[in-house]
Amino acid sequence: MRNRAVIYFLTILFFFSVSASGQKLVDSPISRFNLGILEPAGSFRSIGMGGVGTAIREGGSIYYLNPASYSAIDTISFIFDFGMDYGLNVITNGSAHHTSDDMNFDHLMMGFPITKNFGVGVGILPYSNGYYSIAETITDGDPGYDEVTGPYTSLHMGSGNLNTVFLGTGINIMKNLSAGINMNILYGTLSRVNEFVFDDYSNSYHDDLSETSQLFGIGLDYGLQYMVPIKKNYFFNAGISFSSGRHCKYDYNYALTKFTTLNVIDTLVYKENDSTRAFLPGTFRAGISFGKKNKLTVGIDYVSTKWSKATFEGAGTYAADTRALLFGVEYTPDRFSNYNFLKRIDYRLGGHVEDNYLIYNGQQVKEWGVSGGFGMMLRKTPSKINVFFDFTRKSLAATSLSHYENYFTMGASINFYNIWFVKHKYE
Repeated sequence: MRNRAVIYFLTILFFFSVSASGQKLVDSPISRFNLGILEPAGSFRSIGMGGVGTAIREGGSIYYLNPASYSAIDTISFIFDFGMDYGLNVITNGSAHHTSDDMNFDHLMMGFPITKNFGVGVGILPYSNGYYSIAETITDGDPGYDEVTGPYTSLHMGSGNLNTVFLGTGINIMKNLSAGINMNILYGTLSRVNEFVFDDYSNSYHDDLSETSQLFGIGLDYGLQYMVPIKKNYFFNAGISFSSGRHCKYDYNYALTKFTTLNVIDTLVYKENDSTRAFLPGTFRAGISFGKKNKLTVGIDYVSTKWSKATFEGAGTYAADTRALLFGVEYTPDRFSNYNFLKRIDYRLGGHVEDNYLIYNGQQVKEWGVSGGFGMMLRKTPSKINVFFDFTRKSLAATSLSHYENYFTMGASINFYNIWFVKHKYE
């Protein structure tokens, strides 16, 4: 009866979460290009450790970055992970600041074993965010002012996001070697509008340029993990994962129109490509993890994506290859302490240094960040609440866009861990 109630609850929450997967309304000029801002990959436990996860194996968590890790899911267990996050972006150009923030659904993941050393993972995750809202008024004396047209206001707005649904499995193929595969589906719509509205509103034609990109594609992720046998609860794991390039169905519509206050609309350019195909490159990950079981975990990951090989509108101009170094640590003073709650908490710290996939005016955007977090066990159960904090700076200095984006993010997830098919003697 207890397990049945859990199943009903999780099923209802799953459909609620899918319907609630809206976009995060946080302004960023970077969202104007390519596929928008790529969201951090990994569970909140991973993000609190800088995003590492390629070589980590843990029976009570889901590490979808390497599907080989599903083989570590505990036998007769069920894992459910649901998270929300809050983002705050502060854009600075040295003299002015702009701040925006929002809270939204982040992810939903589930994992369970088929048999011993053979597990399954499934979930829905954000892939990118295309929201932005930028306005600029040009008056006499400003760069770009024209006496013929007079003062005007330029409006740049974006909306939409891309999400990923994954389903995968992992299995031990040898005593210390596991392999796994994920099928992932990328889908979503990105819309962008650029308007130029002149102060002489009644006697002018105003420009409206809009574009909509709708993507749908299926890809595969492959992973391997090797566990070096070490005595006395110490461990050393190595892992790699790589995803195949994804060919997507890509519907792209582009329209340039002029309009007046009398609702006179003149379409100058209209482009529609219903049969266009886009290509998104695969990602390669390699990592190691080591430490002591139930005490200490240290992880290091290297991540690379050949974004220069991408083919979609704007990619040939803006996309660049990316490389990232991720590192993190988790420490638990005494996981089995009966008297000290603070000793049972998992404490996490991490960082990352990487190249962004955006090139602006010949300069590739750089970013770095630090993160931290903790995991707290719920009373009388191995289920946990995982909380993370992250600060990431994106630098566009030395470009005409010259500014920094300081992005603060925090999130909380509930990691339900339940034992299935075990009859309790006492309730």
